[in-house]
Amino acid sequence: MTGIGAQPGVLRVGNASGFYGDRFAAWQEMLDGGDLDVLTGDYLAELTMLILGKDQLRDANLGYAKTFLRQLETCLGTALERGVRLVTNAGGLNPAGLADELRRLAERLGLDAKVAHVEGDKLARPDALTANAYLGGFGIAECLRAGADIVVTGRVTDASLAVGPAIAHFGWSRTDFDALAGATVAGHLIECGTQVTGGNFSFFTELPDGAHRPGFPIAEIAADGSAVLTKHAGTGGAVTAETVTAQLLYEVGAPHYLGPDVVTRLETVQLTTEGPDRVRVSGTRGLPPPPTVKVGINNLGGFRNSMTFVLCGLDIEAKAALVRAQLTEAVGAGGLEFVLARTDHPDSADTEAASALLHVHLRDSDGKRSGRAFSSAAVELALASYPGCTLTTVPGRATPYAVFSADFVPQETVPHVAVLPSGERRDIPPPTVTADPSAETGADPATAEGPSPQTAAETTTAAAAMTAGSTPAATRRGPLGELVGARSGDKGGNANLGVWARDDAGHAWLRTFLTTDRLRELLPEAADLPIDRHELPNLRAVNFVLHGLLGQGVAASTRFDPQAKALGELLRSRIIDLPSPAPEEIA
Repeated sequence: MTGIGAQPGVLRVGNASGFYGDRFAAWQEMLDGGDLDVLTGDYLAELTMLILGKDQLRDANLGYAKTFLRQLETCLGTALERGVRLVTNAGGLNPAGLADELRRLAERLGLDAKVAHVEGDKLARPDALTANAYLGGFGIAECLRAGADIVVTGRVTDASLAVGPAIAHFGWSRTDFDALAGATVAGHLIECGTQVTGGNFSFFTELPDGAHRPGFPIAEIAADGSAVLTKHAGTGGAVTAETVTAQLLYEVGAPHYLGPDVVTRLETVQLTTEGPDRVRVSGTRGLPPPPTVKVGINNLGGFRNSMTFVLCGLDIEAKAALVRAQLTEAVGAGGLEFVLARTDHPDSADTEAASALLHVHLRDSDGKRSGRAFSSAAVELALASYPGCTLTTVPGRATPYAVFSADFVPQETVPHVAVLPSGERRDIPPPTVTADPSAETGADPATAEGPSPQTAAETTTAAAAMTAGSTPAATRRGPLGELVGARSGDKGGNANLGVWARDDAGHAWLRTFLTTDRLRELLPEAADLPIDRHELPNLRAVNFVLHGLLGQGVAASTRFDPQAKALGELLRSRIIDLPSPAPEEIA
């Protein structure tokens, strides 16, 4: 089989799911909306693996995204009729089980569907709830070459859902690093669905439909790995250089983006607007992959419970202190966490606007102590604590929580197996050429050790700006978001925060202004955290990795924003001294 696309020079890969719970109708919409060669669906995240792990504890036959089966009931026939291959990681912890269910679905619908799956990612870790290696795209490619209409995987990298079909279509080898890197960027751009077409976009009010219902994305991948990002005609949202930039910055760290098939040099990516809703992504260079592969591990960490007190009017701090002392005396200090959210406004005319919220969390290995013993103790304060005492929560049991961690194992120790439609099992050999990425990652060790002076790049940029003119520029007070966009997200216990400028003059100012020390000033909760800072000049962007902001991962986090999705918008809302006139007026 030489290819899987209708056009020899281009592979049109769409996406219909960015997470477990995404728009249910998207598969049907994408199949009905226009021409496609491949339609992918990403269902897995660190938290999703925990959810599927709990499912499998109840029933060993589960462990996959059940929603995918229901979605295909109405559109599997359409996909087969139009020759669109379906590739998804909805298999989760049980890709073979989902593949079997898909065969039964096709039989019930009277359809002839060739189903294959990829396995081997699940590792034997008796002390873990789940432990899965992030596989690459070559197993998917093997299944497609064997004629599969549907390929189901377990834990592969999100981008591999697009990389695998491109390998099968163009016949790339393990050492076609630039092409693999380009397809990795394309896969990363479409993996989160509508986030690249205007969803969660800083400047959503500027989109034609105000981001009311963004369409799902398409990557038109070429033989050299370059791609054009677009969407079906007539769908909402938009594809612009900025929407693409926003997604490119999402959940990445150093400019050298490590994967099992290739190390992708994000600093080489170039974006070119080709027309309405068409952005070319080109110039991406790749390096050999690392000799190890990442393993995501979920362990049960214990039990937790939360209660929220409403503190209204005067003496907010004193009221919070009283509750803190009373609950500590009632249940003990171990595992207790108090977070006071000052949502109150002085001289307010209504209760809600005059109130602050005191969130109390208790984590413990004992489900009884963190359960009714804790929540009932909180409720018992209703008539015996501060004036106006009330709660927004009712007493309840504790719930188990998990802790996420990452490990790395040699690539050759992970079994990567393609199970073809015929049932034949083919081992996928590990990469033949690898390289230690430790000296090539683009990380700045100086910025990963906590508060420190400016990095060399920051110092050089600041010095150049200072010598460019002897008179300081005039400034005006305003939110940082007037000049920059941002996108943030979670990676285990870390958070990433990408910030981009809208033009070259704004980028010159951003590089000078937004140092790691300045970021700590604007985000006080990160003041004592190690922070990496990386520059991506082709994107007019800087990217930060805030180590430890999310503690032991989203499933264990008690932050108000446990996945750091709103961190970028918090930063944009901070009032600073903006250059006046604005950079675009200077340019």
